[in-house]
Amino acid sequence: MSAATETSSAAATPRWQRIRMIENPVLRYGLLALTLVYFAWSIGALDINWHRVANGIPRATNMLARMFPPDFSRWSLLFKGVMESVQMAFAASFIGMLLAIPLGICGAVNLVPRPVYLAARALIILSRTFHEIIIAIFFVKIFGFGPLAGVLTLVVASTSFISKMLAEDIENMPPGQLEAIRATGAGFLKLLLYCVSPQVLPRYLGVSIYRLDANIRHSTVVVVTAEGGRQDLADAPGPHDAHDGGMPDVGVQPVDRHPEIARQHLG
Repeated sequence: MSAATETSSAAATPRWQRIRMIENPVLRYGLLALTLVYFAWSIGALDINWHRVANGIPRATNMLARMFPPDFSRWSLLFKGVMESVQMAFAASFIGMLLAIPLGICGAVNLVPRPVYLAARALIILSRTFHEIIIAIFFVKIFGFGPLAGVLTLVVASTSFISKMLAEDIENMPPGQLEAIRATGAGFLKLLLYCVSPQVLPRYLGVSIYRLDANIRHSTVVVVTAEGGRQDLADAPGPHDAHDGGMPDVGVQPVDRHPEIARQHLG
């Protein structure tokens, strides 16, 4: 009797089976094989010049070796460049935070009429389409070289990013809360103050702080067009000149080290 009971209980015990995304083994392993083939084809399509890579390794080693010990003889120039880049990032982040509020509200389909929603979403998508360098070149054509072009570039990037996150947070709110506030007869402003703001404010502040961190990093790239911040470091003579082998041959170097050439091309 006990043996039969043990046999029945063992048969009734469920057996664990691994849950697979694709149950069919032929399809699963076929997709894996296609992925590996595509990966090998992608590596081959890179057209890597191994001779150039081999020649670049000694230059990279030389550049890294000359970084130690650090040379602080031009600390005033370094401090000025860093502070100007940080100021650009803070100013752009603050302005972007303010501009993102109305744009994000207009980009939420559960708050505004559909024509307003479509116009706001189109503006957000358009501003996020272009890279910061393209936008920086556009502002340089309008305002010329200077920190203003860099600040406006970061303002556009900050506004588009924060407004997109804000609009999605508003759309993800539980609809019952919006309906409850509207049922009391509250207007649009009170709806924003007593319903939308408590829900999205923590997320809005978190995204804004993240964007500030991103702007500090992006300012080192956008400042190539700005003739400010760390641009002075690239123009200053020193052991980082390209003929010493200290800098690799990259495409941005001519613009970074010779702003007068960029001025001729950009008008």
